[in-house]
Amino acid sequence: MTLFQWFIFFLAVQIIHGLGTWKLYEKAGRKRWEAFVPVYNSIVLMKIIGRSTLWTLLLFIPVINLIMFPVVWVETLRSFGKKSSADTWLGIFTFGFYIYYINYTQDVKYISDRSIVAATKTGDTISSILFAVVVATLVHTYVMQPFTIPTASLEKSLLIGDFLFVSKFHYGARTPMTAVAAPMVHDTLPVIKKKSYLSWPQIPYFRFPGFQNIKKNDIVVFNWPADTVYKFFDTSGRSIVKPIDKKSNYVKRCQGTPGDSLQIKNGVVFINGKELILPERAKPQYSYYVTYDMNTPIDFEYVLQDIGSTDGGGFKNETRDTLILRALTTEAASRLKNITGIKSVSRIVSKEGESNIFSHNPDWNADNLGPIYIPEAGKTVALNLNSLPYYKRIISVYEKHDLKVVGNDIYIDNKKVTSYTFQQNYYWMMGDNRHNSEDSRYWGYVPEDHIVGKPVFIWLSWDTHGKGIHKIRWERLFTTVSGDGQPESYFKYFLGLVALYVLSDYFWKKRKNAKA
Repeated sequence: MTLFQWFIFFLAVQIIHGLGTWKLYEKAGRKRWEAFVPVYNSIVLMKIIGRSTLWTLLLFIPVINLIMFPVVWVETLRSFGKKSSADTWLGIFTFGFYIYYINYTQDVKYISDRSIVAATKTGDTISSILFAVVVATLVHTYVMQPFTIPTASLEKSLLIGDFLFVSKFHYGARTPMTAVAAPMVHDTLPVIKKKSYLSWPQIPYFRFPGFQNIKKNDIVVFNWPADTVYKFFDTSGRSIVKPIDKKSNYVKRCQGTPGDSLQIKNGVVFINGKELILPERAKPQYSYYVTYDMNTPIDFEYVLQDIGSTDGGGFKNETRDTLILRALTTEAASRLKNITGIKSVSRIVSKEGESNIFSHNPDWNADNLGPIYIPEAGKTVALNLNSLPYYKRIISVYEKHDLKVVGNDIYIDNKKVTSYTFQQNYYWMMGDNRHNSEDSRYWGYVPEDHIVGKPVFIWLSWDTHGKGIHKIRWERLFTTVSGDGQPESYFKYFLGLVALYVLSDYFWKKRKNAKA
């Protein structure tokens, strides 16, 4: 829905509310017109039902308002003496229209001194749960969201089994774009494994101001732009068009920011003609060919574990004299060269074109690509048949224009054009595990409205590698994701604070009991 459509919908809701409640407003000592004035009517209603004006704000926060509306319907009914279980369920299951019936047919009296404390233990429990869900949803949506690393694309920096907290406020919290969705889950309801949202209606994109911009080398969580996966590991071939904020969450390292010229040469990223220097914590990995003396016994399982190879490998050919190791750091490759029996270790660099690479340029591949321009909001580029493959998806999918090519001419929204001005910023995201990462090299730019947040903290790391052995990586607990130098665990400081709190609470209570 567009902003104008949402505005019309908003006015319609105000009229529906006014028509269904104006008599109740009068019985509460208010004026009938107050039931029709947008926003003001909800402020007055909160006074009528004895609730904080803050509730008015909650009514306008997507997803949270889905919880608040039924609560307000029930509270309104109870403020006029309708507090039976039947009244409660009728208020909820008629989507509040039961209030119409009360407003026009029932001679009810306003209870000004109604207690807002739940009369039963069940009611108190439900109220507590709803309050907890509202607070948790606010934190999850606008402050911090838990996230799990599912793949090895950032291996060495972030490991499979790392549990992160992702900051929403660093780059600016994005308001929900899917209006009807279950709180605190992504795209699937747990246990029953069903879709957790309705694709319509959609709320226009809005992002609060952030504390910083996305910088090169930042690790970023974003919605996968090319996601049409019905369900991961589903081999049926089914696909689904998802709303932006319900696309799968990906985490990669930003390599190009708006306005940059990016090129990849032999696996190395260059920005504006200069090599992009990765931070100390980043450990890029590449695939390698390893030849060895077949007459020299080598315990490869031990060797690969010792040098930190997690992606395994295989034989290049039937002679079995050359291994392909899918992911090694430069340091690991150097150590491997010094092992007795290893004849050569050479990094694999793709030279031939790949059909699935971004823009389908026949000469490009994952190791050699570009140069390309990273689009910046407000900047204009020439548009012709040669440049169109780089921006086609931006124009037609991300910025939702009608794009057509007639002969050698390009039409946008039925107008012939020779240039295009971008509406938002775009980013180039890649994994440090260069030969085991599905990233911008394959599906292109990441739009700004797909940005979720910045990983800031590892609170748990669960090692699932090995032969069925699962263990906690204690050294990674309570480590920061970004920063200078090598990661340092703050877990011992956390344990110290917990112990200090427990001891202080114990002695405080002991002292309090002694005085009593």
